[in-house]
Amino acid sequence: MSKKIEPQQLQGGTARDQWVVLKTLSKYLWPGGQNDIKVRVAGALFCLALAKIANVYVPILFSQAVDILATKSTTDIVLALPISLLLAYGLLRVLTIAFAELRDAIFAKVGQRAIRTVALQTFKHLHRLSLRFHLERQTGGLSRSIERGTKGIDFLLNFMLFNIIPTLLEILLVCGILWGLFDFWYAFVTFGTITSYICFTVIVTEWRLKFRRRMNETDNTANTRAIDSLINYETVKYFGNEGFESGRFDRALAIYETAAVKSKTSLSLLNIGQSLIIGGGLTIILIMAGNGVAQSKLSVGDFVLVNTYLIQLYLPLNFLGFVYREIKQSIIDMEAMFSLLEIDCEVLDNSNAGDLKAGSGQISFENVSFGYDERRPILHDISFSVLPGTKTAIVGPSGSGKTTISRLLFRFYDVSSGAIKIDGQDIRSVRQASVREAIGIVPQDTVLFNDTIAYNIEYGLPGCSEQSVVKAAKSAAIHDFILSTPDQYQTMVGERGLKLSGGEKQRVSIARTILKDPRIFLFDEATSSLDSITEREIQKSLNQISCERTTLVIAHRLSTIIDADEIIVLEAGRIVERGRHDQLLKSKGVYASMWLRQQQEAQKNVQLVD
Repeated sequence: MSKKIEPQQLQGGTARDQWVVLKTLSKYLWPGGQNDIKVRVAGALFCLALAKIANVYVPILFSQAVDILATKSTTDIVLALPISLLLAYGLLRVLTIAFAELRDAIFAKVGQRAIRTVALQTFKHLHRLSLRFHLERQTGGLSRSIERGTKGIDFLLNFMLFNIIPTLLEILLVCGILWGLFDFWYAFVTFGTITSYICFTVIVTEWRLKFRRRMNETDNTANTRAIDSLINYETVKYFGNEGFESGRFDRALAIYETAAVKSKTSLSLLNIGQSLIIGGGLTIILIMAGNGVAQSKLSVGDFVLVNTYLIQLYLPLNFLGFVYREIKQSIIDMEAMFSLLEIDCEVLDNSNAGDLKAGSGQISFENVSFGYDERRPILHDISFSVLPGTKTAIVGPSGSGKTTISRLLFRFYDVSSGAIKIDGQDIRSVRQASVREAIGIVPQDTVLFNDTIAYNIEYGLPGCSEQSVVKAAKSAAIHDFILSTPDQYQTMVGERGLKLSGGEKQRVSIARTILKDPRIFLFDEATSSLDSITEREIQKSLNQISCERTTLVIAHRLSTIIDADEIIVLEAGRIVERGRHDQLLKSKGVYASMWLRQQQEAQKNVQLVD
């Protein structure tokens, strides 16, 4: 059973969990075997240190220039102009910015490489997860979690490393300088003001985070509902439920609106409190410095120096509330994304698994039992074989386990007991990818990518030649239709192939399966949703491509499988009958009843048309 993501995991866990997230991120900043990335990290930190040293020394040069100018009369000012100090002041200003920009330029590849690595790792892991996970997922919320997680990495790297940590370092440097140049109280007031500012900001921002979390939850809900509704556009139209869908979407947006308003108004409270703290601290330290100047203990330059330092510290802290909130949110978003990586892969290859060996394509189910939930078994002790070059059909009422057999053959799930073998090899002992390479499927509900017809056919064998695509299309009897469209093979098929009819989509599916050229064909009710004329045309194409190949057909319409070498009848997950079409009709069992019922329905439909 795969690990399920609980809602609280998507909101962020404990402080310990958040440190775990930061620890996980750190391995992407110092990746093993990538010395170029490590050199860039070291270079960026070196430039960061130089930028901060230059930035801290700038006010000292400025105060010295002020003192020189303040002690000279207006007649001497041109001669006494401290050119060297002013040039050094300007140079340090430039170097501060230059080192900061150089730091960003050097670190850019580190950050983007980390984002790329994590995003790719998450994407690959999602494709490794079982079908169970993907049947239960909410695509809209999942995509948002990945999107916000990668953005969170980018924000965290830039602001945590190059804003928060350097600012804290600068605070300590400034307090040390003020203590050394003046006395303890200047450092104490400065440190106390900044500490009060940080504590107030963190406390209020922490309180405000619940509104942001609520916004995220509702944003996920609204996005999922919107995507789900648009994907099922036709169903919404069929039932005239546009108003219902709009109401569901609006209710989610209304909750988002309430949380967003609370977030905005609480931000005003945060900004007012920050201004009071900084204003109070600045006033106190200026009174102290002004008193020192009045008593001739300090110079005018010293007065300017302490004012400059506090303002210089205040400017980056001015965005602390925003930065802290975003860092916390980034950690939460990253935690949600990293939690995806922690979901167990239900179906795993053995460590020593090799590829499925080449063979003729014999399929064997040996005493197979399976249930999606152990409390509700689906298949019971199923045994049958499909010999190379033969066609075996599986029929039965809805819920009898027909589609489950196809999922087990593709190893989307592992059997509860028994074994499934291809050419005598247990599919659990070989790589999943090699099993799926050996099987080509034409499903009942063909889903196409929102791309061109050529892309969707080529998907059966990515990178093949244009001639191969055309040949496959001709074999699937869809080439003439493609040429009749304005853009021919470059025709866009739309979301999930909605621009094509059911028969056209099926032919595209057949073409890409032909291109794959597998040793085994699986037709999973490939024509059950088509009209009788289209069904006959598609069935003809299927018979042509599966000739002399091992073929397993999961059928709804019995008329499509009367030529099968063996027909297996399932009922409630058990094989109740098996044999050829004529044999099963003579036995007058379940199959014969199904055949009679379908013939009667077909006759009624003919009479209705007449």
